[in-house]
Amino acid sequence: MMIEAPLAQKKKGYIDSTTLVLLALASGFFPRILMLVKFPSLVNFLHFAIVPLAFGVAILNSKSRDRQQIAVCKKILFALMLLLTVSFASAWWNDAGIINVVLHFLLFNEPAMLLLAIVCISMSEETLARFRKYVLGFGFFNLFLALLQRFVLRWDIRGRSPCPNLDGVDTITGVFICQGAGVIVSASVTLALATYFLVAAKNQPLWIRALVMLACFLQIIEADAKQVLIVGAVAFALLSLANMKDIRKALLSVIGVVLGFQAFWWAMFQFPFLGAFRGWIRPEIYGPEGEATRFKLFGIQAILDHMDSPINWLLGLGPGHTLDRLGMVMLREYSSLLNPFGATRMDEISLQVWQDMADSWLANGSTMFSPFFSWAGLWGDLGIIGLVAYFYLYSLLWRYVCKDDLSRFQLLCVFVVGWIQAGMQEPGFMLFLACLLGLRWQELRLKSQKDVWNQGVESVMLLPHNAQ
Repeated sequence: MMIEAPLAQKKKGYIDSTTLVLLALASGFFPRILMLVKFPSLVNFLHFAIVPLAFGVAILNSKSRDRQQIAVCKKILFALMLLLTVSFASAWWNDAGIINVVLHFLLFNEPAMLLLAIVCISMSEETLARFRKYVLGFGFFNLFLALLQRFVLRWDIRGRSPCPNLDGVDTITGVFICQGAGVIVSASVTLALATYFLVAAKNQPLWIRALVMLACFLQIIEADAKQVLIVGAVAFALLSLANMKDIRKALLSVIGVVLGFQAFWWAMFQFPFLGAFRGWIRPEIYGPEGEATRFKLFGIQAILDHMDSPINWLLGLGPGHTLDRLGMVMLREYSSLLNPFGATRMDEISLQVWQDMADSWLANGSTMFSPFFSWAGLWGDLGIIGLVAYFYLYSLLWRYVCKDDLSRFQLLCVFVVGWIQAGMQEPGFMLFLACLLGLRWQELRLKSQKDVWNQGVESVMLLPHNAQ
């Protein structure tokens, strides 16, 4: 079997696909830093242009002859086209604007588009090393800034942050400075970086990987991003269930989950810096009539109040009309920019949810109980058909892109985040995670090619002299 090594062809004035992918990641990762140095707020929309550009260039310029690589790209591309079709159908039925369709599709599917762009590229070892250096460099820069903000600049003290409108504990945000949920986004990026570096950076000594894990854990704890650790724990538990068909893996995973839970439960009552987690040990707020349950279901109830026909159940109430980031935040904050393009809103739902939140004592608590979260928003906007199409897309990523437990764990983190808040539509976190998944896929692809090549060479060397 002959394997062709990808050739890196560079022309003067030509930006290759890998560079475009890195620019796309940067456009979603650094806009808050740029705004801090007086760039206009429109920089927040830059990723809506660069990600599709990187996606299109990577697909059109792909010269891969790897049949498996081509098949994976075709399947993911079909799923994306299916989701776009469902979005247009929902918009047509609900009289939503075309700009709603475009922004809704990009907010939910930019990560898959960027991941597909990475999968389309036939990276050489040199290109992969450069790609890895920049992706991990972005993650470490976020970690460095977060620790700098906490221990040097002391932005956790009220009045020292450049964001006076935010509470003190919401200022340890890394590169996501002055962003409302920046503390969670930054900590989520750090968790993804930590797990990748621990498992995949085999060329680094164990003590360095352990030190990175400690620094990442320190950021999460000091930023009071408790839910990020919960997301990681639940994702690991789900991965353990997924590995049940492998008895050895299942047993090790279950033992790890049980021991980890017992150790963390003990540590909560022993170490003051983990004391904040004890605030969630309140059974009375989780029952059918508990405030946490009511708070979480505010948005679901508002959507149900507007489901007027069976078609709404199938196609939802229209892109950007319910609980997603577009409908709850962007269409209001950027109305002067988006309204001329025909943007539409369903203010009844967003106003009802915001009012219900204001009346609840949990409104100023953790976003763990946020009533507008990604899976609810996707169902409300695109209905049952939209949910099925989205699950189909992620099932393809699970089967064909996530080739090891590290990638599957990170994809499960996305699944869990979608039940907590609107993190699935957060470009900084999702584009970074897409790059990590693509990076890991490319690493395993090259490793597989090397193994096949080595096996072929060994087979030839073992042939009798006359057969050669």
